[in-house]
Amino acid sequence: MAFKVMVAEDEEITRKHLLRVLSDEGYEVFGTGDGLEALKKAEKEDFDLLITDIKMPGLDGLELLNTIKEKSPAIEVIVITGFGSIGSAVEAIRKGAYDYITKPFELDDLLNKVKKISAQKELTLENKALRASMAIEQQRMAFIAKSEGMRKVLDAVDAMRDSDCNVLLTGETGVGKSFLAKIIHATSRRKDKPLLALNCATFTEELLASELFGHEKGAFTGALKAKPGLVEIADAGTLFLDEISEIPPSLQAKLLKVTEEGRFFRVGGTKEFRVDVRFIAATNQNLHVMIQEGRFREDLYYRLNVMEIHIPSLRERKKDIEPLAEHFLLKHLRRSHKKIEGFTPAALAMLKEYSFPGNVRELENIVERAIILEKGALIDIPSLPSKLVAFQVDTISPSEIKTLEEMSRDYVVRVLEILGGNRSKASEMLGISRTSLWRILKEE
Repeated sequence: MAFKVMVAEDEEITRKHLLRVLSDEGYEVFGTGDGLEALKKAEKEDFDLLITDIKMPGLDGLELLNTIKEKSPAIEVIVITGFGSIGSAVEAIRKGAYDYITKPFELDDLLNKVKKISAQKELTLENKALRASMAIEQQRMAFIAKSEGMRKVLDAVDAMRDSDCNVLLTGETGVGKSFLAKIIHATSRRKDKPLLALNCATFTEELLASELFGHEKGAFTGALKAKPGLVEIADAGTLFLDEISEIPPSLQAKLLKVTEEGRFFRVGGTKEFRVDVRFIAATNQNLHVMIQEGRFREDLYYRLNVMEIHIPSLRERKKDIEPLAEHFLLKHLRRSHKKIEGFTPAALAMLKEYSFPGNVRELENIVERAIILEKGALIDIPSLPSKLVAFQVDTISPSEIKTLEEMSRDYVVRVLEILGGNRSKASEMLGISRTSLWRILKEE
């Protein structure tokens, strides 16, 4: 959605210049040289920002500000004033204007203010959308959390609603650590502030330092202008650091200072910044072992691990497999024109017996793939990956030593049980003829 700006300026040259520059920046613009005309446009058109001169015919800038703010408080206002009218500008700020600029003004200064307002507006909309989606997902997750392990996870999240403590999320790859971080933020007192995320494993040491702490112009090759880092942008909000075990030792000390004192320097900078950031870190590594090996700072570990939440693997929460599979089925059916109603008992039985080394992420991938392959009304075993069938072989544990013929017969019987006794499907899945299947079953 385009960011809409109205320019109310009676000097035609200034107005046309502003409209052209703002349009070139990608904003949708309206312009007028009369205060009353601006008010009429505001009643017909929705817009995000008003840039208005203090002195205008019809209705001056202060009166326009008052009227606009009464009807639409969310609209931001920047007032333009002459150097001798600073008092009017201060009055405008008191009445709700975002900022003011004095003539003659630097165009870059105005554009920076507009960009900041636009970014804040976009972030507000994203946060609203996130909270709405999180509210829905929370209900689904509460429903999906059938297992005792996940119930404990949700209880821990609920206990932190009124706390700003740092959190360490542990668990295998694919268990849903990033999703849980979103829920923790969305249910916290910081829910109206930014939630930013960074994967510490995807950057070199130099780039990771820049992403975290920002840099000043000329700090390194390619640093053509100053740039704020995520720690700075996330001020008053939450920063999610995924794969925290991958952060280099040199940056661990800088991160420790932020977690302890809320202070840091940009790369190549001498100015100290202060922030108030809540950290949620995640790892699939054993940080205790890394501490013993000297690869992770113990003091940083305790700063991040005020509250630790371990998310169990999917094989430890078998009760969640069926509702999760149904959730992913509904989720991905929205993007498909197929009418699939669910899973066959055999397909569900196979899913429940699989170990899911990729955890919830792997389950979602399996369901999405099955939707593409399935031709019937229910997802059945032929639409599931062959590795699930192979896993059935791996999990057979005979109570006594048997011959290969006996093992073959036991396995065929097991497959038939999973397929509900359907010999045609069994022979197809096993890659043998029905005659061979019959012969194996007849062997004593």
